[in-house]
Amino acid sequence: MARITIKHKREKPILNQHPWIFSGAINSYEGTIQPGDIVSIRAHDGQFLAQGYWNPNSQIEVRLLSWENEPIDEHWWRKMLQQAIHARAGLTNTAYRLINAENDYLPGLIVDRYGDWLVMQALTLGIEKRKHMIADILSVLLDIQGIYERSDVDVRKKEGLSLHTGLIWGKEPPEELIIQENGHSIIVDVYNGHKTGFYLDQAENRARVGQLAKGKRVLNLFSYTGGFGVHALANGADYVVNVDSSIEALQLAETNLAQNNLPLARAEHIQADVFVYLREITDQYDLVILDPPKFAHNKQQLESAARGYKDINLHAFNAVKPGGYLMTYSCSGALSADLFQKIVFGALADSGRQAQIIQHLQAGQDHPVALTFPEGEYLKGLLLRVY
Repeated sequence: MARITIKHKREKPILNQHPWIFSGAINSYEGTIQPGDIVSIRAHDGQFLAQGYWNPNSQIEVRLLSWENEPIDEHWWRKMLQQAIHARAGLTNTAYRLINAENDYLPGLIVDRYGDWLVMQALTLGIEKRKHMIADILSVLLDIQGIYERSDVDVRKKEGLSLHTGLIWGKEPPEELIIQENGHSIIVDVYNGHKTGFYLDQAENRARVGQLAKGKRVLNLFSYTGGFGVHALANGADYVVNVDSSIEALQLAETNLAQNNLPLARAEHIQADVFVYLREITDQYDLVILDPPKFAHNKQQLESAARGYKDINLHAFNAVKPGGYLMTYSCSGALSADLFQKIVFGALADSGRQAQIIQHLQAGQDHPVALTFPEGEYLKGLLLRVY
């Protein structure tokens, strides 16, 4: 096995089991090595540190898999996949995150389960080279009908990879998959939908909306296919307004209401730019849900993202009735929870309103965050009572 030696005094993150090694921390290479190969990581004095897969085309040159001097073979992959599967035992929803990349100690690998189908994302070269082996193992470990690949995310370009979608194993999934979430039916398009088809990370927060919704008028901003709206109406909301820029997403949101036999007369679907829409409306709501797309893809975009988050939260505060609730989110991994709270505070100050934090919100338990990988905590939110 080829070796990579780390520069003197650059070993600490590796010893602390952070899974990334950047190119600037590498001192030298020894042995024959091809992109995607497993390499042994050594300290400047030759001491073994870890193993991972190598890609010279990526700024993150090595992604670590193990801190033990053990074979990284098919048996190892089976053991790690089984560990992640076992961690989801007992989940009652039929759709959830099965493998959460670095947070399940499998960097670059995302696998979501939608009933009898899995949807995989191979985000790195190391996973790309092993995706068929991984799919074969998953097909043995799980009772499923097929595995579909949605490796159509821009992060692959940073690895020197093209975007790719298609069937990896078994049968093609249906064009409309119906999942069960918190007792409700949701139609998912795994071929064209956002991420792998649906925002599974918000499942527990959608249940929280259900707890709050009875008797309330609800404004669901960046509604996508209406998951929050389904949970609100199913739990007794008086009226729900779904707002999104995509007419296709709104059409599926309306279908999802019908799928659950919910009264369409108590829902409205508005195609609009949410930034513009919030500036124009004068109505106020008992519960406003603000779940925008990622504004900051990296630290260089934080300043402009902060302006965007402040602006949209300012107008969202104005849309909340006194005594009502604002449920606001950021899914930008580059933005810390502390900074997000400060931005929301700034928006509150400009609005002239008052607000209390009722609850800090995050992704569900199927999206664990490795304690050694704080970057994995991308979704953060606040449930606020507004006066």
